[in-house]
Amino acid sequence: MARDTVETHFIQAVTTLEAGAARDPGRPLREGGPLTGDLCRTLFQRQTDSRLLDIAARWLRGQGEGFYTIGSAGHEGNAAVAAALRPTDPALLHYRSGAFYLTRSEQAGRLPDEGLRDVLMGLAASTEEPIAGGRHKVFGHPDLAVIPQTSTIASHLPRAVGVAFAIERARALDLRSPWPRDAVVVCSFGDASVNHATALTGLNTAAYATYQGQAMPILFVCEDNGIGISVRTPRGWVEAAARRPGIEYFSADGCDLADSYAAAVRAVEHVRTRRSPAFLHLSTVRLMGHAGSDVESAYRTQRELRADLERDPLVGTARMLVAAGLITPEELLRSYESAREHVLRLALESTRRPRLGSAEEVMRPLAPRRPDMIAKIAPVAAEAAVREKAFAGSLPEADKPMTLSQSINRTLADAMAVHPEMMVFGEDVAKKGGVYGVTRGLQKRFGPGRVFDTHLDEQAILGLALGSAVSGMLPVPEIQYLAYLHNALDQIRGEAATQRFFSQGAYVNPMVVRVAGYAYQKGFGGHFHNDNAVGALRDIPGVVIASPARPDDAAAMLRTCLAAARTEGSVCVFLEPIALYNTKDLFEEGDGGWLAPYVPPARWSETHVPIGRARSYGDGRDLTIVTFGNGLRMSLRAAVRLTQEGYGCRVLDLRWLSPLPVDDLIRAAELTGKVLVADETRRTGGVSEGVMTELLDAGFSGQIARVTSSDSFVPLGEAAHHVLLSEDEIEQAARKLLG
Repeated sequence: MARDTVETHFIQAVTTLEAGAARDPGRPLREGGPLTGDLCRTLFQRQTDSRLLDIAARWLRGQGEGFYTIGSAGHEGNAAVAAALRPTDPALLHYRSGAFYLTRSEQAGRLPDEGLRDVLMGLAASTEEPIAGGRHKVFGHPDLAVIPQTSTIASHLPRAVGVAFAIERARALDLRSPWPRDAVVVCSFGDASVNHATALTGLNTAAYATYQGQAMPILFVCEDNGIGISVRTPRGWVEAAARRPGIEYFSADGCDLADSYAAAVRAVEHVRTRRSPAFLHLSTVRLMGHAGSDVESAYRTQRELRADLERDPLVGTARMLVAAGLITPEELLRSYESAREHVLRLALESTRRPRLGSAEEVMRPLAPRRPDMIAKIAPVAAEAAVREKAFAGSLPEADKPMTLSQSINRTLADAMAVHPEMMVFGEDVAKKGGVYGVTRGLQKRFGPGRVFDTHLDEQAILGLALGSAVSGMLPVPEIQYLAYLHNALDQIRGEAATQRFFSQGAYVNPMVVRVAGYAYQKGFGGHFHNDNAVGALRDIPGVVIASPARPDDAAAMLRTCLAAARTEGSVCVFLEPIALYNTKDLFEEGDGGWLAPYVPPARWSETHVPIGRARSYGDGRDLTIVTFGNGLRMSLRAAVRLTQEGYGCRVLDLRWLSPLPVDDLIRAAELTGKVLVADETRRTGGVSEGVMTELLDAGFSGQIARVTSSDSFVPLGEAAHHVLLSEDEIEQAARKLLG
């Protein structure tokens, strides 16, 4: 294949090098530096292989056999970062980390070809690629402690901070962890990413924790090539953005392997011994453009492009080796040509490997359901003596019937008693017990190591959860209001939900995200405390969305979600209707119809609620009202009035918004032939659209109608009633269907 400008320049530059006097390869190449001749030779081989993978990527693309051309050319200095770390240190890598990955692979005792094949199989989208199985080209491997990241910008920084947090928290709580107790987390990214909100969250969270005296063993590595696609990064900006309280700053010329390695060794030593964060700023260049389709001449001058060529890190390392007499220019070029031929041959072989062949095969890692295992684990409680201690001798099953809020609180306590790896955290959840008191008393029972407050940043909360989850813990973060979740939704969509998909289940995020949501708070309103938008959550593949309305359902469903997280690595969102937290009555004041006794552990098996199972009320044959959340209480009240007039109504509480309980839905619909969907979410993008679609897809031929909230944000005060679904609207729509 033809050689491009970068490759031609490398060959010409090596040809002009002059060999120096031979030096001892076991000694440092520079006075006082740690890089020896032997290590330099090894790292140069990995740098060369990384460059050749970029060349192969473009060749594969030209043949119509490759599907990813964002390369690492110019960033090969990150091989030095890998060399300064241990192969057991968890790594969350920038997408230009080819040399790091190949170096890490060899550090772990694998043959060089194994690392090369990993990357080439990813480029060719082969099912034999070891991490994503052809679903995306990512750097990742469970045997190399490399946690895969897609090319979303900086979204992995909050998770990386969470991994560092989890290493220290596991040590403090004496819990098992997949990482060594003195491990260092490395997280790499580009200079443009420094400006992203998730990067700022990661850096700020690390600084915030350190400022308070918490250990945070993380190394941030910014590979600064001065440009983000076509937008230049102002000179000096990365350093200015990096210097934060508690984060030690290191810098090096990323095109100079000896300088990069020396700085990386110092930075890693700082993090490992002091258990505090560091920022390693590597000045690099970007060669061969942003990606194969990028025409740099459209926005960069020829002078700028030539200046980057002159700083080619491959030429820089070759110059050191030749000047030290460790290799001649002729030997180096022969070695390069041999490696080039070998990598291109491996690339050709990768095109002959199998690819994903069906939708079922593509989706296999998304949401493997193991209902039998969940049903077995969900009812497990702590031993009697442990429960007695957790509840200070006053077991919840002996108490009077409970509200929704109380039921969730006791269920969390029961779960924490049996799962030592479980943590509850978020804004105000500790001493205050949350805005609505749902977590009140948990910190006193289980200590600040397991129940704690975070700073006000939803991305940070979810990042801590993601990092803890992938580190063997069971996080239960709280998002204070549903509207606040949207500030950080990509941490669920782009990070949590994709992790299993892009790692074939090798890395998972077992977590239950509690969210106070929906509307109808009396005397309190406004959009950010009354949000009825769940469409963005229901659109995320594989995520479980639980929406309990009653206290007994909340307890059983929360146990199910925790069991699904533990057995399947599921990401569960647990939506809690704020307006029902402290509701006691159903039909009239004092009837206690919305209270429920706390079920004792002996009955947890018989009251288990599987994912995707609805709950039916009544046995009428005239009309089925399908609803959930606040709609359940309104629908039950309307149904009773209709029943008193001689109509036979049944109410189906969906309970699960994803996956929807399709079988129960169709069965209930066919029993009456008439379905009214009472949906408190919006008319557009709300739950009712999915319910009606499922009925139509199943061939339901009866009558269907729906009542929903308006396509509006929720205003303050009494005005909210103008746009929210009401009990009267449900009753009137039901009467219309009944004729």
